[in-house]
Amino acid sequence: MGMVLLAFGLVLIVEGLAYALAPSLIERMLEALRMLPEQARRLVGLLCVISGFILLWGANQIGF
Repeated sequence: MGMVLLAFGLVLIVEGLAYALAPSLIERMLEALRMLPEQARRLVGLLCVISGFILLWGANQIGF
């Protein structure tokens, strides 16, 4: 449970920094996402999930 809270906290920090330091960049990125077809957005989401699992697996393998 502690690792889940740690991961969630890190996500909130990174997301918060993005919105605090570059809000106009976030606006442009959201607009670019709106222009992508739904299937492409699904593929990007799936690739993010797979990448996250690979990173977690790799961190687990090296002892984190």
